[in-house]
Amino acid sequence: MFSPLGLFKHTPCPEDPHCSLTPCLFSHDRSTEPHDNSVTQRKTSVAHPLGHEEETDELDGPRKRRRVKGNAQDHLAEKPTNSTFGAPSSPPSLQTDTKRLSKASKEQLDELPRTASRTISPPPLRGGARTPAKKFASTLDTSKARAPIVHTHVNGLDTPSATRKTPLPKVKVPEESLNPRMLLNPPASHAIRLRLLTMLHEQLTRLNDEVKKGDDASKGPLTLSDSELIIQALDEEFQFARGNFSVYQNVIKSRIMVLKKMKLAIWEAERIKKIAERLPKTAPRGPSTPTPIVTEMTPAEEIAFVPRLAAQQEGLNKHGYVTTMPTETELEAARNGVESAQGWEQCDRCNTRFQVFPGRREEDGALTSGGTCTYHWAKPRRPDVVKGENKPRELKYACCDEILGVTSGCTKADSHVFKTSDPKRLALVMPFETTPVSTLNDIPGAVCFDCEMGYSTLGMELIRLTATAWPDGKELLDVLVRPLGEVLDLNSRFSGVWPEDYTNAVPYDQASPHQQATADDGSTRLQIVDSPFTARELLFKLLTLETPLIGHALENDLNAARILHPTIVDTALLFPHPRGLPLRFGLKVLMKRHLERDIQMGGDKGHDSKEDARAAGDLVRLRVGEMWQKMRGEGWTKRDGEFFPGPAVW
Repeated sequence: MFSPLGLFKHTPCPEDPHCSLTPCLFSHDRSTEPHDNSVTQRKTSVAHPLGHEEETDELDGPRKRRRVKGNAQDHLAEKPTNSTFGAPSSPPSLQTDTKRLSKASKEQLDELPRTASRTISPPPLRGGARTPAKKFASTLDTSKARAPIVHTHVNGLDTPSATRKTPLPKVKVPEESLNPRMLLNPPASHAIRLRLLTMLHEQLTRLNDEVKKGDDASKGPLTLSDSELIIQALDEEFQFARGNFSVYQNVIKSRIMVLKKMKLAIWEAERIKKIAERLPKTAPRGPSTPTPIVTEMTPAEEIAFVPRLAAQQEGLNKHGYVTTMPTETELEAARNGVESAQGWEQCDRCNTRFQVFPGRREEDGALTSGGTCTYHWAKPRRPDVVKGENKPRELKYACCDEILGVTSGCTKADSHVFKTSDPKRLALVMPFETTPVSTLNDIPGAVCFDCEMGYSTLGMELIRLTATAWPDGKELLDVLVRPLGEVLDLNSRFSGVWPEDYTNAVPYDQASPHQQATADDGSTRLQIVDSPFTARELLFKLLTLETPLIGHALENDLNAARILHPTIVDTALLFPHPRGLPLRFGLKVLMKRHLERDIQMGGDKGHDSKEDARAAGDLVRLRVGEMWQKMRGEGWTKRDGEFFPGPAVW
């Protein structure tokens, strides 16, 4: 019926003295005296701190333990007068102390049964040890039950802990805690990773402290804060954990041993290298000495020699070069495909499917659908691996140093754009044309050629065309071009053509093709032609079928101008990539590697087609000189602009 909790052990049994239950829940008086409730319901007089006695009923009210509110530390005080357990019937400041009980009250307590006179134990404290019962005195009054108030002794005064306001110390929390970052497939258990991470962090902290102890103030930037040390340890452990699972522990232990034996000078050099890696890539570098170009030829001899470097036409169509005209059947099939697509294209930057509306959509005048375009303007590349470090090389975007696949992009554009390299679709917008036979006498011996392209509703179109003479680099033609479709994006970061260039441009003057005006802001005002057809006709006046056309990655420029030319000298083919096409080095890389010359340093301002055309011409001159040195070693000679093989060659 009831659980044996002792709730009725002080209540007389109704069947006493005839109760025959051995485990009876009620109290039994086995003496000959009649049962007297005064024994179990006796009042006790307790000496009050102010001198008067207070009666409390120790048996009335609930026997359930009360929850004590307040700070747990206050209940663990050594002095028994600092806390009161229970609900006092007197004011909070008047506390009962067992040491101050009068002799009469003690005698009365001695007369009570053991179970009624024992000291009431306080409730167990959460998170702490139980306080001895002798340090607490309690008074229970069920008629005036109140929430317990815990007092704290401060400067000799008892004050409630609820009113005490102790400011908490401000702890500087690092951006990340020293806890291994989560991985889908970790190479080891969390405990092992945490232990290795802690060891790695200890060595980094030791080296950092040694730098701080130095007296050299110039080494201050080499030190790391606590947060930076944690982040560096997490980064290194994370890179090891993402590598080969089987060698994770060996690799990170090896790194810890390297740091443990590392001398201060090596650590400082490593810190300087890491700081240099965080510097902007466009930071100015010291002046470099360009490599001189020596051909041991006159300009006329160089022009006579350069056709030897012309690319063979066979096989070029596999790498984007257009060497033959598309047939009418191919054009008709391409036209049907474009009509059935109904303007749907794939974005060249973010790969989103969108619809383009040449001539604008009638409902709202929009040129494209799909909203804004979020993309990375640079290609992902693998960073260089530091010698001696065994960590995976992840593809990162050069524009924002983000790992491939982490974010959708770092740049936003107003609309999506598309590009097509299919010769049939290109010919639908503007037909290809072969270089005509020219009868002019003042045609240069060789021409350097470069184009800039932008995005329109018809794809990627020609927006600037530049031609310079070779080998002297004299300007022959430099004009802006109005595209056939509506402009979506001028691709200014690469083309170097901005909307204000079109605003400040002046119409092309046949009488003075090289005349350039100056805008109010000091920039050069280029001449502009009305269409790519006009720009191509101007270039044809400088060429014949035998004129070497020099440039870098010429398939892009020739396709933009829709030109078929049989004699091309492409620096991407003269200086091939070790793994062959379609891989190739950029013009900037080739100039730095072979001529120690920096080009395309305008950053976000874009490229200069005139600079690129002349740079390609200088690379060709370099290759001419190298080739002539080799031929001369084989016995070749030159006379009056002609080259003759030696006896060994015959």
